[in-house]
Amino acid sequence: MYLLIINPRSGGGAGQRTWQSVEGMLKARGIAYEPLFTQSAAEAEEQVLHALARREDWRAAILIGGDGTIHSVLGALRRRGVPLAVIPAGSGNDTARGFGIPLATEAALDAALQDRCLEADLLAGTGGLTLTAVASGFDAQVAVNVNNSRYKRLCNAVGAGQLAYIIGILHTLITFKPCRVSVTLDGKEQAFDQAWLVSVCNLPSYGGGLLICPQAETGDGRLDVCVVHGCSRAQVLRLFPTLLKGTHVALPFVTMLRGRSVAVRFAQPRHAIGDGEPLGTAPLAVRCEPGALRVLTPLAAAAHGGSGAAGSCQASG
Repeated sequence: MYLLIINPRSGGGAGQRTWQSVEGMLKARGIAYEPLFTQSAAEAEEQVLHALARREDWRAAILIGGDGTIHSVLGALRRRGVPLAVIPAGSGNDTARGFGIPLATEAALDAALQDRCLEADLLAGTGGLTLTAVASGFDAQVAVNVNNSRYKRLCNAVGAGQLAYIIGILHTLITFKPCRVSVTLDGKEQAFDQAWLVSVCNLPSYGGGLLICPQAETGDGRLDVCVVHGCSRAQVLRLFPTLLKGTHVALPFVTMLRGRSVAVRFAQPRHAIGDGEPLGTAPLAVRCEPGALRVLTPLAAAAHGGSGAAGSCQASG
C-alpha cells in the first residue's frame, strides 16, 4: 500500500492536475494506494503522522507537490521510517533534480514504484529538517520576495517557475545591502566582509535549478557551503548566469566550504529559508544528519558506496 500525499495547490495548481493523471495511472495498473490531501504546510506533518500510524505495511509515501511540500513532511517520514518518493509538481522541483527523478509525471511514477532507495542525509537546525538547502542572505531574500509576489503565480500558470526566480533576483538586487558575516564550520570560525549570501547545501541546486553547490552529494555525511562576499552589484548580477552550470565556484569572490556542522551569524538581520520555506532570521546553526531519510530514485540502481547506500525500500515502521 502506498500513501499518496498531494498538495493540489503546489505549482499554481500543477499538483491537482498531476494528481488527476497519477490517479488514472494507478487505477490502470491496479496499484493499492490511499490519497491524503494536505491542507497547509503547518498541518501537513500532523496529517501524515496520523495517516502513517494507521497501518504498518506502507511501501512508501509518494508525494505530489514541490520542495516546500516535501519540507513540511520530512519529520513525519523520518519518525515513521517510511521512504519518500516524489512526483514533481512545484515551481522549482530541486529535490527531484537532485535525486535524478524525472520531471515527466509517468516517468516519475515509474521511479516511485521501483523498490530501490538511496539513504539521504538531512540538514537539521532550529528551524527543523531540510532536504535541499538552508540559505541565508540575498538568495533567501529573493525567495521571500518571490513567494510574496504576484509574478510567481503568473509564471507558474504558464509553466515557467524558474522565470519567477530570475525576476526575483532583479527585484531584490535593487534594495539588498551586503554586510559582514561570521561562518563557523566544525568549530573553526571565518569572517567575510560585504557578504551577500551563505548557502548550506545537501543537494546541488535550489531556486529552480541554480547549481549553488554543484559538488554537493546527499549521502556523504557532509554539508556544502557557498559564501558570496566582497563583490559589487554588477558582479552579483553577472554571477547568477554562472549558477546554471556551477562555474561560479572558480570566481574570486566565491568561497566554497565543506563540513559536518555550520553556524552563520550576519552583522545585520537576514532572512533564512529551508527548501524555499521561511526559517526566520539568521543567526542559524545547521548540522548534517547522515542517512536520515530513504528516497526512491533511479540513481539507486547505479549507487556503489560513496554517494549514498542503495537498498530495499521496505519501511521500518
